[in-house]
Amino acid sequence: MIPKELIDLMRDLNLFPAVVCSSDEKGSLHAAFVTWLYPLDERTLRLGLSAEGTTAWNLTVNPKGVLTLFAPGLALSCYFEARRVKSTIEGLPFPVSVFELSVYRVENALFPGTTVVGIIPFARTGDPVKNAQLDALVLEELKRRD
Repeated sequence: MIPKELIDLMRDLNLFPAVVCSSDEKGSLHAAFVTWLYPLDERTLRLGLSAEGTTAWNLTVNPKGVLTLFAPGLALSCYFEARRVKSTIEGLPFPVSVFELSVYRVENALFPGTTVVGIIPFARTGDPVKNAQLDALVLEELKRRD
């Protein structure tokens, strides 16, 4: 399943950029860039999503999806089934839901003769102090094992 080295990297970075793909009840596809992601183990990930966003809606009506993780030397497509484990995290300025992703298959997504040379660079916009507080609250909830 998800390699231990990648799990350790994801835990060390706290915010880990990835792409999640979902579909609605009619099969219409949707892809989204996400960073609130935490591995509980090699087969289980927690994902924080805007509760009112397309991805959260899609995973509610069709729990199957694909999460693609990028790290040095890796691009892994993780096929999963999702379930919402928390509707709304208290104390946030907007509604965020927590989904648990049960990974049932992992595939190498690299094109032959290519590699990934680093973590996807990204930057948060807005107030850095408020962003750090928001991230800390979401990550605390993602790490919780109820």
